[in-house]
Amino acid sequence: MAAIVVLETCNGCGKCVDVCPFAVFVIIDSYAVPERSDDCVECCACVEACPENAVVMDAC
Repeated sequence: MAAIVVLETCNGCGKCVDVCPFAVFVIIDSYAVPERSDDCVECCACVEACPENAVVMDAC
């Protein structure tokens, strides 16, 4: 399962964009969107970096 962003808690800070080694995330309309979710390798960097706990993933 790739990363899921909970839009109700995402503040659009972009930390997930900055830490993802595979450029899975982009910011659209002030929210993080896992636009390239097929490239996600479930490394959990985005989950650990999110200050709002808005990024969730089963593997983490």
